[in-house]
Amino acid sequence: MDFKKIIGLLSILLPALIILLGILRVFVQKTKGVNGLTMLFAVLLLLIGLIRFYVFPDQNNSGGGNTKAIPLTVSKHSEAFNLSFEKVLTAYYQLTSDFVSADTNRITQSAAGLKTALDSLKIDELKVDTLIWQTALQPYENTKAELSAVIADPSLAEKKASLNILSNELFTLLSTVRYDRARLYWQECNTAFGEDKPGNWISKTEQSVNPYGQKDCAEIKTTLNFIPADTTKKQ
Repeated sequence: MDFKKIIGLLSILLPALIILLGILRVFVQKTKGVNGLTMLFAVLLLLIGLIRFYVFPDQNNSGGGNTKAIPLTVSKHSEAFNLSFEKVLTAYYQLTSDFVSADTNRITQSAAGLKTALDSLKIDELKVDTLIWQTALQPYENTKAELSAVIADPSLAEKKASLNILSNELFTLLSTVRYDRARLYWQECNTAFGEDKPGNWISKTEQSVNPYGQKDCAEIKTTLNFIPADTTKKQ
């Protein structure tokens, strides 16, 4: 019970106690009771307390308003799972950014960072649903395998080819687990590897720089959005 509700109860109990003591003194102890003015004041306080507590109950439970906000969204995954996947995506965005700069040393370093994040992904949480777990395990392992290829590939061209496969596997993983903490965009450059040979990547914004090298070659093919509907209500 909160403090304001306690105050509301006391505003009823105290005047009621004064009235009760006055009645006891007159009818039980046969002595002079509480004077009439005090008794009248106690009765008025009791009425005010009853009206406040039962007729306007919201005033006992809120800080002056009657609007109560319910959390906007509730994820189907645990906070630990979402945080671990957020780290994976952050590391992935760093990797694609380093591909834009075409610095193979930085690409290798950021790929190692993504590997650490993937190894720490709380994917075991999915075991509560056998079908999702079995479906997600393959793209998860494939993502890690292609990441190892990004690290090991000697040339930038080979690293780009591995990035393309890695991105496809990571996108499949995100779709399978229905990641619901952010809206993501599946981008494509249809000439990333030559005429009619597309390359894809995931971005967190609609406007994205092509990590495969071609300028002004980026098109949103689909949007990944499993964010729960806004459940905010006013009561």
